[in-house]
Amino acid sequence: MDKDSLPGTRQLSLEAELAQLRAELAHVREQLVDTEKAFGRFVPREFLHFLSIDNVRAVRLGMQTERKMTILFADIRNFTGLSETMTPQENFDFMNSYLSQMEPMIVPFRGLIDKYIGDAIMALFPESTDDAVQGALAMLGRLEIYNKGRARAGYRPIQIGIGVNTGIVMLGTVGGIGRMEGTVISDAVNLASRLEQMSKTYGVPFLISEHTLHSLEDPSRYKIRFLARRRVKGKQEAQSVYEVFDADPPSMRAAKQRTRKRFEEALAFYFVGDIFRARTRLVRCLEEAPDDAPARFYLTRCDEFLRSGRTEGIEENELTQTWSEEYSCGVAEIDSQHRILLSQMNALATAVREGRLADTVPILARIERDARLQFDTEQALMQETRYMFLQEHTHQHRRFLDNLQQLSAEIRAESENPVYLAFRIKLLLMDWTINHSVKTDRHLGQHLKSRSGG
Repeated sequence: MDKDSLPGTRQLSLEAELAQLRAELAHVREQLVDTEKAFGRFVPREFLHFLSIDNVRAVRLGMQTERKMTILFADIRNFTGLSETMTPQENFDFMNSYLSQMEPMIVPFRGLIDKYIGDAIMALFPESTDDAVQGALAMLGRLEIYNKGRARAGYRPIQIGIGVNTGIVMLGTVGGIGRMEGTVISDAVNLASRLEQMSKTYGVPFLISEHTLHSLEDPSRYKIRFLARRRVKGKQEAQSVYEVFDADPPSMRAAKQRTRKRFEEALAFYFVGDIFRARTRLVRCLEEAPDDAPARFYLTRCDEFLRSGRTEGIEENELTQTWSEEYSCGVAEIDSQHRILLSQMNALATAVREGRLADTVPILARIERDARLQFDTEQALMQETRYMFLQEHTHQHRRFLDNLQQLSAEIRAESENPVYLAFRIKLLLMDWTINHSVKTDRHLGQHLKSRSGG
């Protein structure tokens, strides 16, 4: 009898085959896990989650979704000049060294790297605007440590600029038959990139948009000051830009905090075209903070005006705002309420600038009453139609009411310069209303139209 035909021998042979199969399956599983991890370096798992899929094999061309996100752009200053002093290998070693320091500062704040663009980082923060601001500050803190290491090794320090903006974005897959990739499409992305570029102009490391400012849970937690009004490409209205200076060296941070109101007063005068009063305040700021780059920048602008009579960077010099159909959100009832609110804000700014503070009391009451009526109308429509951005939209309404209460207290105190106070009314109330209409409410209008079959 053949020994392999014996029952015990056959059993042993079968067990050996099964053991081999189990080992092979375990190896295949391990390879699949490694492959999934490798793909995750190119397509973040969070991106798959946004598209409601659980593995990269399920990705299909044209998948898309909408999310409110905060976008961060970070770029190395003068990287071209730096790279020209290095060999190709040194360039890649430097870039990987730098990026390996920055990525760990983004992930703990629930951020994900969307892409590397040369020496630039584009990161997305889908959960909270505060995550993005704290992540940016962590990056600047890590950069300080990284530069100390570079100094010990005999290398010169590097500087980076960061721009952050918040808005509704479209995420999806684009490409062709041979290749596709995940991407984010929105003018919110473009503005974040332009803010990063502006940081070079003003000589500061970290700028945020007004959209980001109004999306923070509590802006007073951070050291923030108004920095500019700039009309950027693709935008009808000038955009307000803010500097976050928590990561500045302690002495500079303290000096900027002490001079913040005087600096913002100077910019209020500058942007309404009163260059002489702007210059006087900027000189006083620089006496206390000689290394304040934005104050120096604006003082140079003032001096250029005094020499040539031309102002640069002043997009408008009025403290009032006329309603335009370009601001329409497409919902007649909401547009009508916006017109009324803007008219009342104009009356408020005019009364404040002219010193008619008694007249501001009934105007403020009407603004609050009509704003609450408008917000109740919008929130009822959002709840009725199950609008996916109800929570974010409602947060914006609360921020407006917070700003209104803050300005009301400042008006009652009668301690602020009238031009500065009227300028703040424009920034915090008028700009908010216009941006809310053309961005947030316009998106709501499109949603309502789609739900009605229009």
